[in-house]
Amino acid sequence: MTRKDQASPVEPGTRVTTTVKGAGHERGTSRALYTAEERVRRDESIWTIVQGVLAPLQFLVFLVSLGLVLRTLTTGEGAFAADVSIVIKTLVLYTIMITGSIWEKVVFGKWLFAASFFWEDVFSMLVLALHTLYLVLLLGEYGTLEQRMLVALAGYGAYVINAGQFIWKLRMARLEGARSGTAVMA
Repeated sequence: MTRKDQASPVEPGTRVTTTVKGAGHERGTSRALYTAEERVRRDESIWTIVQGVLAPLQFLVFLVSLGLVLRTLTTGEGAFAADVSIVIKTLVLYTIMITGSIWEKVVFGKWLFAASFFWEDVFSMLVLALHTLYLVLLLGEYGTLEQRMLVALAGYGAYVINAGQFIWKLRMARLEGARSGTAVMA
């Protein structure tokens, strides 16, 4: 393997372009998740720790609530417990979204939709919309119990996809940190 063919670490904030030999066009372009300055702000921010605590807490609340919702849908029992659990899940979701936007402002200088997390933020809006729709149905006494539970399940499905997006970004950040020789906290 020649020196030209060897992979080299990517400097933070640089664009990486992969070209297909002989094709004469770019196949993909991506930005490193964090510049060196963003990485320092991320690692020094209390909001990184807050997000690290809230994310698994939200997942635990989600699992409990999912079980209660499925029980209500299959047996018709436990509707009050399911509703309470969904409200708690929604409150935790709003908390993680607000603190996450503060984190994004500290690290990237934007409250939401920073380039590194643009699509995650877009999908987070869908998750918020579905959870908020559930609250409207519950508090406004609209629809049936089953309709409410199905909206909650749709919100939970969107949440799982969104959580997967963030876990993927965490993995990418860890790999980026390993290449640059820095520790990764989020």
